[in-house]
Order: sequence, then structure tokens, then C-alpha cells
Amino acid sequence: MEHLSRFAREFLKALKNLLPIVVVVVVFQLLVFRSMPDDPLILAAGLLIVAVGIALFLHGLDLSIFPVGKNLANQFVRRGALGLLLPFGFAIGFAASVAEPAVIAVAEQAQLVSDGRINGLVLRFVIAVSVGLVLVLGILRVLRGWAVYKLLIAGYLIVLALSYLAPPEIIGLAYDSGGVTTNIVSVPLIAAIGLGLANSIRGRSLLADGFGMVALCVMVPMIGVQLYGTWVYAFGGAGDAVPAPGSGEDPGEWVVGMFLGLASMIREVLPIVGVVLFFQYVALRRKLAHPLRVVVGFAMVLVGLYAFVVGLKLGLFPIGTLMAEQLIGHGVPALIVLFGLLIGFATTMAEPALVAIGEQAQDASPGRISGFAVRVIVATGVAVGIAFGVYRILVGGPFHYFIMAAYAVAMVLVFFAPKYIIALAFDLGGVTTSEVTVPLVTALGIGLAAAVEGRDVLIDGFGLIAFASIFPVISVMVYAMVMEKFPRLRREPA
Repeated sequence: MEHLSRFAREFLKALKNLLPIVVVVVVFQLLVFRSMPDDPLILAAGLLIVAVGIALFLHGLDLSIFPVGKNLANQFVRRGALGLLLPFGFAIGFAASVAEPAVIAVAEQAQLVSDGRINGLVLRFVIAVSVGLVLVLGILRVLRGWAVYKLLIAGYLIVLALSYLAPPEIIGLAYDSGGVTTNIVSVPLIAAIGLGLANSIRGRSLLADGFGMVALCVMVPMIGVQLYGTWVYAFGGAGDAVPAPGSGEDPGEWVVGMFLGLASMIREVLPIVGVVLFFQYVALRRKLAHPLRVVVGFAMVLVGLYAFVVGLKLGLFPIGTLMAEQLIGHGVPALIVLFGLLIGFATTMAEPALVAIGEQAQDASPGRISGFAVRVIVATGVAVGIAFGVYRILVGGPFHYFIMAAYAVAMVLVFFAPKYIIALAFDLGGVTTSEVTVPLVTALGIGLAAAVEGRDVLIDGFGLIAFASIFPVISVMVYAMVMEKFPRLRREPA
């Protein structure tokens, strides 16, 4: 009964989170396009399925991924098994990234629009190895007590320096690759490992030391992809482009696609489960404390994630793509920027990974951080970032100048923002671009670049995800600075 009531609460909360998306769609369809989308009942059914998926996913996280990740970290620390902890970090990072659908989608798009010069499989392995190595660095950071802002400043100085040297065709892709490495399953697990380590070591702060892993996972792939792209464009030749995906309008193909989607979901989750079970049973030789509950939790995560994606394909993706095409057809720049702003806010508020991390941040800092306030601030940052990126595509200008300016602002704020918020702020920038936002934003960017005269799809089409990742970092740090300046605005503990 307790689990049923918890599911009902999560379901109602998910419906409330999806409301902004419905409002954006209805307002644009009625007031701008003066029409309603075909099959509105299918759109409504898709939103309901998304809400069910989010509720199952969040409840499953609490039963499985969060406790298992924290317990593994505790066991490694208690045993002093550094020789096991570091390989575990690399294995989790690699497994979580190599089969991530958003990484695969971006890699295929990059191979397609570069006429095969960029190899999609190689790009995926570059990203996955980068994430694995950076998780090793993140674990060492927590163990040694290194300040995360020092690593971030040093790392982003390298990223920005490479942006001067890398070919323009690779820069937007590199920044986008950093934004899509962290997915809806890996983010909670990576956060749980960091929080578990910080909780197990005396003198560590949950807020300042427990967060930061996701931030590093976003940064280092930017370096790896820029180095790979520089090598490819200096020494590589043209390859084979991947074929464009079919329309999938045939009902039989759609059903087959759904089953393939479930298989893809299992393929994504199984490597992570395999790594966890191997280190739990083989390396540590310990049984799970509540194996049945963990199995049920993992099943709920898988079913919830699958329902979430099915709901998106039924409702949000078709209407989002249609609206992007309608806006580009209208040719009114202000409306396109406004759509980017509103859809960025609406989709971010519905991101399950952001909901999960916001709740973890609130639990780690009672009375200091409000999970809901953080989500609103992050969604505002994403909205401004996407609108800014859309404006750049419309008016033109080198991408790297715009994105380097945004990162420069973030680096300056690091010196003024409260130290406890920095790791969380950069982590939140990594969780904003997940299963909801990435497909819509990528389609909008490539569609705009293809429609606007004088734009190059590879150079200008990518990059919106990068803006959607860095602007929330800025907004969260500014939010924390305001809360420190005006403590009366801060949420009081219950």
C-alpha cells in the first residue's frame, strides 16, 4: 500500500511537471498557427504514458540504483579497496556511455552530415573512454579532497584553448557531445557513487564533495572529441555516411520499432547492471542487502524508462518536430526564438533525471536548497540558453566565440559563487540535456541550419545542446549568490 501511494504521488507530480509542455503546445497551435494537431487524443495518451514512466522510474531509483550505488561506495571505502574502486568507476562510466541512445544519435548525425569523415562508432568510443577516465578522476577527487572548481577551471581552460585550434566543423559537435554523455540512468548512479563516497569519508561535505562527478563527465568528452576531430580533419579522409532513418509511418514498422526500442533500452541498462553485479558479487564477494527489492527496482526503472520513451514518441516528438517545421516555414525570427525559450523551459521541468538530482540536493542540504526552486532556476537557464543558441543560428557568427563567452562567464562566477554550490551547479548543467530535451533541440538546430541561407548544417546545426548545458550552470550560481546575499529568500527547513 505504501508503494502504491508513493507511485500515485509521483504520477500526480509528473503530470504537473508536464503541464508547461501542454501549455506551450496549445498556445502556439491556437494563437500562432490557428490550428490543432492531428489526433490530439494520441498526444494526450502519450503525455499520460510519459507521466506513468516518470513515476515508475523515480520510484525504481529509490529502490535500486540510489541505495546500491551508495552501498557499493561505502563498501569500497570501508575496505580501503582503491584498487577496485577506480576500475569500478571506469567500467561504470564506459558502460553508461557507449550504449547511451543520445550519444548514438549524435554520433550518427555527425557521421551523416560530415559525409562519413567522422566515424560514428569511433566517436562513441572516444566519448565512452573519456567518461570512464573522468570518473576515475572524480573518485580520486573525493578521496583526496580536491576542490572541484580547480579541476573545472583547469579543464575548461583546455577546452577553450582547443576551441581555437580545432576545425570549426567539430567544435559544436564536441560541446554537444559533452552534454549528451550523461543519461537518465547513469546520472542518478554516478551521483549516488559520489554521495556515497562523501558520506563515507570523515570531513567531506555531501553538497561540496558528493556532487561534481556529472560535471566532470560533461567536460572531459569535449576535450576528447576536439582532439579526435582535429586529427580527423588533419589526417583523415572522407568515409561512408550512414543512411538517413526511414519515416516509420507504416504501422507494422512502428510496432517493430517499439520492440526494438525496448531491446535498445535493455541493452543500455544491462551493461550498468552487469558492472554493478560483478563488483558486488565477484570483486567484493558480498551479497546484496535486499536483492528482491533491488530487482523489482531495476525492473521499475526499465519499464518506466521504456514507457517514458514510448510516450515521447507518441506525443511530444511528433508535435515538437511539426512545430519546429511550422515555425521555420513562417520565417518569423522572434517566434522561433520565443519557441526555443518556452519549449526549453517546459521540457526541462519534465526531465526525470533533473527531478531526481534536485531531490538528492535538497536531502543533502536541509533548509539550504529547495529541489523545486533549483528545477525552476535550471529550466530558466536552459530556456535562455536555447533561445540564445537559436538567435545565433538566425543571425550567424562563429559558434566558438559565443560558447567561449558563455563559459568565460561561468568561470568568472566560480570565483564569486558560494563554494558549496559549484559542484552541484555544474552537475545540473549535465542533467538538463537528457531523453526529453536532446531530440527536440537537435532537430530544431539542424532544421534551422538547413533552412537559413548561408548556414552549414555541421558547423551551425550542432551547438544548441551546449548552450542548454552551460546557461543552467550560470543561473544556478547566480541563484546561490542571491540566496547568500538575501538569506530571507532562502527556503526554511520544514
